[in-house]
Amino acid sequence: MATMVQAIRMALHVGESKLGVTDIFGEDVGPPLGGVFTATQGLETTWNTPLDERGIVGMAIGLALAGRKPVAEIQFCDYAFNTVDLLKIAGNTYWSSGGDWNVPLVMMTPVGAGIRGSIYHSHSFDAQATRIPGWKIVMPSNPRDAYGLLLSAIKDPNPVMFLKPKALLRAKGKPGEEIPGEPGDDKTLSKMIDAPLGDRTKWRPEWPKLEELYIPIGKARIARPGTQVTVLTYGRNVPMCVAAAEELAADNIDAEIVDLRSLHPYDWDAIKQSVMKTNRVLCVNEDTEITNFGEHLIRRIVEELFYELHAPPKLLAGAHLPGIGLADALEHASVPQKDGIKRAIAELAKHEP
Repeated sequence: MATMVQAIRMALHVGESKLGVTDIFGEDVGPPLGGVFTATQGLETTWNTPLDERGIVGMAIGLALAGRKPVAEIQFCDYAFNTVDLLKIAGNTYWSSGGDWNVPLVMMTPVGAGIRGSIYHSHSFDAQATRIPGWKIVMPSNPRDAYGLLLSAIKDPNPVMFLKPKALLRAKGKPGEEIPGEPGDDKTLSKMIDAPLGDRTKWRPEWPKLEELYIPIGKARIARPGTQVTVLTYGRNVPMCVAAAEELAADNIDAEIVDLRSLHPYDWDAIKQSVMKTNRVLCVNEDTEITNFGEHLIRRIVEELFYELHAPPKLLAGAHLPGIGLADALEHASVPQKDGIKRAIAELAKHEP
């Protein structure tokens, strides 16, 4: 089974070989490194930029307007905050030009905690991203979704943010989540597409015969069906929420885990169907709790589904702190963890209407 970072790399290969991607670029994206997380190793259209996030986004906008198909990377989302005005331009160009111009680019950036990145490499960007109209925003929780969502992002005529949960980049898929065309043996895949250590000047990847897979942007999936509590989450928190729900099942608490996959547009029909079934809802994500994307979901749920609720909706999110601490205890205290998710689900399940 491929890891998420291998899935991203294979999707980019399909993008440049079949879907017209012309430029994949960013800091250390090209050879010899192939990305700080190796997501762009061995690709044909990669090139390195200066350490200039504003230049990266501006270049992507210009290339897209000129008819090319760029995939740009901000090496860590912590450094995307100084590009917000340019991201707004990319998002509003189609609207402000009355439909005459659009900016078909993909911006990738790793997000979230989980790798001991401390204050400068652990931020989340999902809440900020949803405040920039005109963008589609996706965040996968497994390799197959990463592959399918990235191909959909490349095909989409609008600007799309592909938020990569860095704590899951080395996580492997599960049976039934295969990428179409990947070899069944992990070592075989690694030998084919992972660059060796040391001198890579003569190395070339041997790409498997990959098939195209498109996961629709705006379509959630049920990561775990349940009947008592709906958990709305995405990215790194999906496997944690599923693990928490499986442990709670021993106490006869049955939680449904909804992996949103897309933050905009999001799958309101799936959310509504789940909440009407369970009558209780918990939103879980890593971004800071004040002006959090989960707060928007709760607001809409309360407005439209108030009389379906048997308990007040809850938000479990990152602490409102300037950054994430380096020490394990500080990082764990800053963003949701499995035990906290279990407690929040259990409290909702036991709440009497």
